Amino acid sequence: MIKQMFFKIKRRLASLARNYAARQWFWRQWRIYQTLPGAEPLRKEDIWMCLHDRIPTTPFDPHYFYQAVWAAKEIYRLGHPEHVDVGSDHRFVGQLTAFTRVIFIDLRPLAANVEGLECRAGDILSLPFRDASVMSLSCLHVAEHIGLGRYGDPLDPKGTEKACKELMRVLAPRGSLLFSVPVGRARVQFNAHRIHTPEQILSYFSGLELVSFSAVDDARKFVPDADPAEFANSNYACGMFHFRRL
Repeated sequence: MIKQMFFKIKRRLASLARNYAARQWFWRQWRIYQTLPGAEPLRKEDIWMCLHDRIPTTPFDPHYFYQAVWAAKEIYRLGHPEHVDVGSDHRFVGQLTAFTRVIFIDLRPLAANVEGLECRAGDILSLPFRDASVMSLSCLHVAEHIGLGRYGDPLDPKGTEKACKELMRVLAPRGSLLFSVPVGRARVQFNAHRIHTPEQILSYFSGLELVSFSAVDDARKFVPDADPAEFANSNYACGMFHFRRL
């Protein structure tokens, strides 16, 4: 406990030191800019202080970046005139409208107005669709949260499994489901998310055919057409499953 507290204090002090140095740099830049020929007048009430963007590469979340690329390519290739997404990243959902009509279901409905995008309030445990009625379906980095209360949902240890069953219920014959969750050593990191082994996910969707599996490994690399078993002992990988109902 004392050791953990020491490291927290050390990280906090390091963060304060970085912020202090960044603010000193900012004010130096402020003063220099005002001396440049043609410089606009600067007012302190207009300051929008950006302190930590001087980095050598563009940062990105590999799970969300690669899953969006993977899923968008698959949805485009499948070519259905309408696609249903349940709770995935709103930026991904908006971009899908470039080539298909999208119905976006989320517990917290998206208040956006985009041509080709229909946003509905809905619960992944009780989707507003008939049995076997959805041909093209996705749910990316969502089901691992269900039942942990993070988004105001009821606590339920079976939350992820129940979400998978509900997605399977609405999937039409010959329909495709693109699904992703963190995979690796099975555990709950309360109240953020669960991590499942790939085998657990395959068992939850035992009524469907696995068309393909891709992943982002612990080294942040995208691995297409991977073997699910190779990710059973990962720490925090992203498993991307393309399922189809026969």
